[in-house]
Amino acid sequence: MKKNLLSGMALATLMVSLSPLGYAQNIAVVNGKAVPKARAEALSQQVARSGRQITPELEQQIKDEVIAREIFIQEAQKLGLDSTDDFKTQMELARQTILIRELFASYQKGNGVTDDEVKAEYDKFAAANGGKEYKARHILVEKEDEAKAIIAQLKKGGKFDEIAKKSSKDPGSGAKGGDLDWAPAGNYVAEFSQAMTQLTKGKTTETPVKSQFGYHIIRLDDVRDAQLPPLEQVKPQVMQQLQQQKLAKYQNDLRTKAKVE
Repeated sequence: MKKNLLSGMALATLMVSLSPLGYAQNIAVVNGKAVPKARAEALSQQVARSGRQITPELEQQIKDEVIAREIFIQEAQKLGLDSTDDFKTQMELARQTILIRELFASYQKGNGVTDDEVKAEYDKFAAANGGKEYKARHILVEKEDEAKAIIAQLKKGGKFDEIAKKSSKDPGSGAKGGDLDWAPAGNYVAEFSQAMTQLTKGKTTETPVKSQFGYHIIRLDDVRDAQLPPLEQVKPQVMQQLQQQKLAKYQNDLRTKAKVE
């Protein structure tokens, strides 16, 4: 009798000593089943990755969400929904999605973009987009005779911007007096670009310039060296682009190496 009493007291002491640890590892017990704290922590990390700040209020919402999920899961299991073929198929698809996501994350972690790669990509962009930029205006009309009449009007002292607002068929620039702002010559169709680059600052085309859009009267207001953003300003975008390119190549390489019958 004394031995049994001592055993019972020892068991009670052990339970008391373990209880705080058990409760610390769980956020709740639902219908006798413990809900581990790790679930809430995992969900918190997921929310944090989306950019949201984990506040005490949000922590409580996450805890409530995890508990609610456990309640719903238990009911679904009670109904045998976790044994259906449809559930098993969806679970397999979810498993594949998560595993593939982890594969790509692991690849990117071990194959990051270096500063040298970013610099090389920026230099390539600068070389392709360097040169001159032109600030021009134009008036677009449908008929050649109309364009010739406007050129004659300009020679007599007509105001380019006023005529553009009244007569230009280009909805983008017409309302701005024909202003096309700064742009490289390559932004325009070949006929327009060729005529514009032959002008000197402040001059207007002597004859109408025909393109697929109609007839243009072009005035060149200014020319400057191309203004490119500094590397540090565009570095995040360049890094993201290179990361996407690396990942796309990795995916393509895996497809190429795979033996598909």
